[in-house]
Amino acid sequence: QVQMLESGGGLVQVGDSLRLSCAAFGATFSDYSMGWFRQAPGKEREFVAWISTISTTTYADFVKGRFTISRDNTKKTLYLQMNNLKAGDTAVYYCARHVQNNAFETSSYDSWGQGTQVTVSS
Repeated sequence: QVQMLESGGGLVQVGDSLRLSCAAFGATFSDYSMGWFRQAPGKEREFVAWISTISTTTYADFVKGRFTISRDNTKKTLYLQMNNLKAGDTAVYYCARHVQNNAFETSSYDSWGQGTQVTVSS
């Protein structure tokens, strides 16, 4: 059984930065691509960023140039560095393991964490 544990969320101001972490337990972390998603109140969960086993990355258009996804396979941890945060980035952020097909769809992932709340105040 694989478990993900996100951390690093919090309340920040517009323009601030945060780094989210996602620790993986019970799996060979380096064997899988990983993704970050987010869900704002009343909205569907949406794709944020993806990283392959060799650290190739893909981002949603609305975070390009501001967010950076990375991984440390020795620590079995996924990261999301978020810079120049906007009020629209307020959401619960989730990490998950990419197991099939389209990396932009939630159905292609399993082993979701419980999420970490990011609130950006203006």
